[in-house]
Amino acid sequence: MESDKVLRLIAGVLSRARPESAATAFAGEIAALMGADEASVGFDDKGRAVVAAMSRTEDFQPESEFVQALAAAMDEAIVQQRSVVYPPVAEDVQVTRAHAALARYGDGSVLSVPMASDGEVFGAVTLMTNASHKLNKESIEICEHVVSLAGPILLLKREALRPWYRRLGRSLRRAPGCLLNSGNWLVQGAAAASVAALAAVAFLPTTYNVSASARLEGAIQASLVAPADGFLRNAYVQPGDAVTANQLLAELSEDEMLLERRKWESALAQHETAAPAALAMSDRGQFIISEAKADEARAQIALIDTWLQRGRIVAPFDGLVIEGDLMQSLGAPVKRGEVLLTIAPKGEYRLVVEVDDRDIAAIESGQHGEVVLGALTEHKLPFVVERVTPVASARDGRNFFEVFAKLDATHDLLQPGLRGVARIHSGERPIGWIASRRLLEWWRLTVWAWGL
Repeated sequence: MESDKVLRLIAGVLSRARPESAATAFAGEIAALMGADEASVGFDDKGRAVVAAMSRTEDFQPESEFVQALAAAMDEAIVQQRSVVYPPVAEDVQVTRAHAALARYGDGSVLSVPMASDGEVFGAVTLMTNASHKLNKESIEICEHVVSLAGPILLLKREALRPWYRRLGRSLRRAPGCLLNSGNWLVQGAAAASVAALAAVAFLPTTYNVSASARLEGAIQASLVAPADGFLRNAYVQPGDAVTANQLLAELSEDEMLLERRKWESALAQHETAAPAALAMSDRGQFIISEAKADEARAQIALIDTWLQRGRIVAPFDGLVIEGDLMQSLGAPVKRGEVLLTIAPKGEYRLVVEVDDRDIAAIESGQHGEVVLGALTEHKLPFVVERVTPVASARDGRNFFEVFAKLDATHDLLQPGLRGVARIHSGERPIGWIASRRLLEWWRLTVWAWGL
């Protein structure tokens, strides 16, 4: 075999950018070099050979019987990790069942040569010749030599276009074998020491922290509601304003109530006049009726006066307005019981930690932790868990329990409504357990769901 023919074959493979084109070029060149009627290239894909290129055509049907027979012959050579020829050219024990089946599509020989790199077989090349060109031991050796040169090039081109995670997985699978076969006892000893160190570190105890989102609320919150149906006349504060006790915050319209009061005042005057007149006429029944209606009018007037007094919304204590922007609703109707403003005392807060239901078993009262709020990322505020609610809540596609905590320190910039991330110190656990706990939880649930 002339060396320039081999160089031309390698150059043809290298000149193709994509692995499919390189495989097709290689199949055509090796078929011409070996005088074969058909040459095919296949790669191992999850334990099964898949035909990637054929010398005669670029458009072939992978589901056809002939292509499936080619893949089976390639599998036969890959599994045995040696060249397989049919009919055999020497007395050698080989499994040739798939090659015998493929030989029925022609009248010559069938040869499959595995492609390997670093001792790992990743594919095979299959040649089919006619009756006038039988394969011998010398031609098989030539084919093996050519495949050993071009095979790694095809592998590099194929690996270059595979996703990074598949390349990483392949490297990790090969790493133990490469290490054991390296022959360097220093490298093997260092690797063994590293594994032992990692195993030892996995059992070292460390603080187990449960991380969860958290929000800041007032220690107490007062909701100021509308005393009756009416209209909003004035608003004097907005969210974020500091207020003092008995400060006027908002007013409801009094026009309708004042008209109603005048109506009852007029009725009261009439009944107070009618009662003495009935008494003077000795009409005891009319006297009793007039007195009863007068009492009703007085009660209605007292009720309206109470409403007028409550229509002036005042602060119950010194604090901060945290909800209710009434400036945008002046003149709007309000319903009885509708929340108009929410006030919280300034400087008194509680922390609400939304702990995932998978972690709630590790939380209990008295545990300590730290919270970092989005507006104060440079400060870690310590807290103590006070209470764990026994009822789960669902929001944003997740289930969580609300854990109430008290801050051990305050800051001038703290405001109700701030959100951040809290870490609750839940004792000590081995590092290996902390790193693998999610996987262990998933495995336990999966095994339970399968009924095992």
